[in-house]
Amino acid sequence: MGILRTDKVSGLETPIAVTNSVLFDGTGDYLSIASSSDFTFGTGDFTVELYVNATNFTNRGTFYDSRAVGGTTGITIGHEASTGELRVYMNATSGSDITAQSTDFTTDTWYHVAVTRSSGTVRLFIDGILKDSGTRTSDMNNTNAVNIGYKTYDSSGYDYFSGYVSNFRILKGTALYTADFTPPVHALEVIGDTVLLCCNNPDSAGAASYAGIGTSKTITVNGDAAASTVSPSLTRDFTSGTEFRGVTTFDTQGYFVPPSGTTEQRGRGRGIFGGGRAYPGNSVQKTIDFVEIQTQGNALDFGDLTSIRERLSGAAGAIRGLFAGGQVSPTTNIIDFVTISTTSNATDFGDLTTTRMDIGGAANHTRAVFFAGGTPGNSSNIIDFVTIASIGNAQDFGDLTDASLKGCGCGSPTRGIIFIGTTVQYITWATTGNAQDFGDTTITNTSRMALSDSTRGIVAGGYASPAKSNVIEYITIATLGNAQDFGDLTYGAYEPEGASSNSTRGVLALGDALVLSETNAIDYITIQTTGNAKDFGDLTQRRKQGAACSDSHGGIA
Repeated sequence: MGILRTDKVSGLETPIAVTNSVLFDGTGDYLSIASSSDFTFGTGDFTVELYVNATNFTNRGTFYDSRAVGGTTGITIGHEASTGELRVYMNATSGSDITAQSTDFTTDTWYHVAVTRSSGTVRLFIDGILKDSGTRTSDMNNTNAVNIGYKTYDSSGYDYFSGYVSNFRILKGTALYTADFTPPVHALEVIGDTVLLCCNNPDSAGAASYAGIGTSKTITVNGDAAASTVSPSLTRDFTSGTEFRGVTTFDTQGYFVPPSGTTEQRGRGRGIFGGGRAYPGNSVQKTIDFVEIQTQGNALDFGDLTSIRERLSGAAGAIRGLFAGGQVSPTTNIIDFVTISTTSNATDFGDLTTTRMDIGGAANHTRAVFFAGGTPGNSSNIIDFVTIASIGNAQDFGDLTDASLKGCGCGSPTRGIIFIGTTVQYITWATTGNAQDFGDTTITNTSRMALSDSTRGIVAGGYASPAKSNVIEYITIATLGNAQDFGDLTYGAYEPEGASSNSTRGVLALGDALVLSETNAIDYITIQTTGNAKDFGDLTQRRKQGAACSDSHGGIA
């Protein structure tokens, strides 16, 4: 008899470890954020929570402080020297004016610490257990700068924290915890009323993974505060999985009958392929096709781009797909967008900073970048970015290490990966800045395609003189290093139509894969394995030099 395991149904059988925190050495290290109304809690509810691991109690260590220099309005959360007793001060007027406190805190141990206010009651939780509470209805109407790891209130006596902070989150308007609870086992995410989420990036101590519901924020890193891989035992939460629709029944033997309706992944698993040059006729197209990645079969018509073009790039968030740049004559700076869950023609999104063809693209759930490319005879090292949810022109992100044509990219929720020639480069989504060296690919290829899940990047095909390449390689996105062999495409693919993915599977439209002509063939791979690609189905027409993206790639699913 078969066994239907709930972890297989939900997709939770392979949790991904989170290894991100910020290290404070206790001497001049802290993070500071400029004045923002997001931290003006007034008389309302709020939540401040973090994972914290103190390495010593030499100082009175500060976790978070928003009280003004020379003033008292705001909140201080930290530990005492010697004993490590946790203390919370709110609008305090003296050193003994403690709102909540607890002695249950030691060194070299990870704790989940949460401070909430609900209808005037302030509560201190350690690992989900309510340790103390007090009444504090006063108005926190300050607009002070705030610090993580050091005091802002000059008379508090609290000093530099020594240890690690991970997954620091603030909610304004919501008291997330009001009674004992089970501490989160997954990395914290943006939920309603989140105004700050930080100390969770493997590349930058100052990266905020979310700008907040109010003003955007820049975190200034002071001293030697640094991103660290020392972390609490958390895993990524999985937000996609199988949904059963219809009637689900249970019986007394403890098994359930799957519903009579259909099953699907809501809004997940659709890949789109746009533009390119078709065969026969060698005509440039504006066609957009789509496939359901979790199945197999031929592509269907989605709609059209705003103009015919080839040598363009694609990138997407969970809702929108973007197609940028390209060439008919002349080269264009157009960015189009579509809503992936529908079928319709593309709409104008905005413009790139310059007109470019042979351009690469990549995205996470909020931000897309378009890089390299140029005009005939000229290449660039430009990296542009856009916020996917906001229509508008692209802005400067930074530069590649070298000017180039025909790059491709992919990414995880924190890093974007760029494949240019034999080099692999990376960027950090939450910041702006120049790309950095990641490693190298095993062969010299141009005109490739790339895809990813949340941990692994795949690059495939291209032109490796003197032949069209069928090579598939992979990298582990969080770990710098050279690419490794994955397997082979069904054909050598030069100037492919593009690649897209969901959280487990990649689909690759091969483009110019046959001698002297294009193909409509689509291959697929299982990203976390290695092995040769298999036949998925066909595009609606034979074409090359297009672009692809999906609503559920590694930066999203």
